[in-house]
Amino acid sequence: MTLDYTSRLQKIEAVLRQFLPPEPSDDWFNCNFFADRCEFTGSRAARELADALLLPGLDLFSRGGKRWRPLLALLVCESLGGGDAVLPLSPLLEFCHNASLIHDDIEDNSAERRGKPAIHLLYGTDTAINSACFLYFLPLSAIDCWDAPPEAKLRLYSLWAREMRALHLGQSMDIAWHRNAETIPSIDDYHKMCALKTGVLARLAVNAGCIAARLSSGDAGGARQPLLPTLEKAAQNLGLGFQILDDVKNLSEGIPGKMRGDDIIEGKKSLPVLLYLHGASSTEEAERRHRLVVRAFTACKSATPDTLPPEARELISELDAALCLEKARYEGRRLLSEAESAFSMIVPNGKTEAEARELLLGFSRLIG
Repeated sequence: MTLDYTSRLQKIEAVLRQFLPPEPSDDWFNCNFFADRCEFTGSRAARELADALLLPGLDLFSRGGKRWRPLLALLVCESLGGGDAVLPLSPLLEFCHNASLIHDDIEDNSAERRGKPAIHLLYGTDTAINSACFLYFLPLSAIDCWDAPPEAKLRLYSLWAREMRALHLGQSMDIAWHRNAETIPSIDDYHKMCALKTGVLARLAVNAGCIAARLSSGDAGGARQPLLPTLEKAAQNLGLGFQILDDVKNLSEGIPGKMRGDDIIEGKKSLPVLLYLHGASSTEEAERRHRLVVRAFTACKSATPDTLPPEARELISELDAALCLEKARYEGRRLLSEAESAFSMIVPNGKTEAEARELLLGFSRLIG
């Protein structure tokens, strides 16, 4: 990672820490809960409530993460002449992502996340659900505190609500598919699911960056507004490409902090699996592959936790031999490349804007 990315990520981290502090101040309570009206300020009860509500999310947040969604917003804003005007909105993009991870681990019965036990295993499912829901709503305070006209804030509220609905629709598709081992979605449906589940926060990042840039650069008329659909599509491709490459890593070298092949344990119909199922050369071969996939998913349901049964290892070997991992890896990289090509359509007005655009053109180095 270059120093250019690092310096921006440090600024993002500082903003995120303000909104999710290890030791919340009275001002934090007043900002987020109208604590002065509830007489919580400075009370012991308030601190106990904060521990129960904040610690699960703070735990996951402190384990790290690429923070590429708020970084995307910042680079878009900079490249359009808005400087770091979108920086205060970083929580809107990162906390919602972390919330979805906690819920995802509960729904998938995952054992690990970022190298440690899943949040619901440490704090209890009820506390984890509540804390994750709070992480969806906490960053709305960032909009409240943002120095922007009411119409810009309203636009962001509307975008957030739309994308949160889309995110949950995508998650519902994923859940429906992995609950039934026999259900085999089309590759096109897989792309739609990822566009909803993973692409929404990337699209929100681009929109936030564009809105902040228009306000900061004085482009009130929205002279660059026709560029927004192109940037939204690029952001969606970033999210989709990231998800595909993440799926490939899960089944090949493994993802740091998670057990290799846990997508199969969870019954996920990832792109490598779908390429395998839809790529058979005959009806007989298609039936054999389908039986193997179902057998592997079924075996995982009764396997000892944190272990990959032989059937799952056999499936991974076949995915590799059939070049499904390599084909999926190529597709993920292609999508990232398409996104970067779209970012090249931004015409910078100065040296600072040009630098930010160059970082956008190399964004796959950070998330690929």
